Amino acid sequence: MKITGARNEPFSQIRRRALAEASARGPAPAAKADSAAFLGLTEAELTPPVRAAVQTLLGEIDDLRGEVGRLKARLSEVEGLADRDALTPLLNRRAFVRELSRVRTFAQRYGSPASLVFFDLDGFKRVNDRFGHAAGDAALQAVAERLMANVRESDVVGRLGGDEFGVILVQADHVTAQTKAAALARAIEGEPLSFGEWSAPLHISYGVRQLSAEAEPEALLAEADAAMFAQKRARRAAP
Repeated sequence: MKITGARNEPFSQIRRRALAEASARGPAPAAKADSAAFLGLTEAELTPPVRAAVQTLLGEIDDLRGEVGRLKARLSEVEGLADRDALTPLLNRRAFVRELSRVRTFAQRYGSPASLVFFDLDGFKRVNDRFGHAAGDAALQAVAERLMANVRESDVVGRLGGDEFGVILVQADHVTAQTKAAALARAIEGEPLSFGEWSAPLHISYGVRQLSAEAEPEALLAEADAAMFAQKRARRAAP
């Protein structure tokens, strides 16, 4: 049996055609049909040594396919880790800015509102200085968990660095985002943080900026950050 086809025709396609032709002719040894199809050999040419070599080659090809699949899975895992904050389950700043750009483009294209909320943990340096970095890490993790527990799946939460966090609220104009930001602040502050024998309330400030076509992601972050600092200064100035 001679297998013919275009020189660049995939082996898998040659093999399927050969098996179909062999099936139409009647029963034939599967190994011989497969091997002959793979190399385009006649049955006379497919001697036992050649058949053994072909079977070895096919096994090595299967092993390579499995290795490629494992490498792709590992690459996907590494890419996911590269987007994650090292301390919390949130996105890191790089990934968050990328998502901010994506949501901004979507909102611009479809006329759908979206807003950014910038959070900053008040008194964080005092926590680190008084109780140590482990307590500071626990405070950051608590903020991350409370944010994640109180947003929708479509929203995006990230740690921007230090004690700063960002939330992208889709389908939310400035008024809606202000209301949601206040609710998130209450959720964070509603339960004291306990760490060992130490327990203390968490306090947080926030600023809101609705996404617009005119402002790039970093500019949006800077404006939301400025709004957050304005709230923080107002609190400090209050009697």
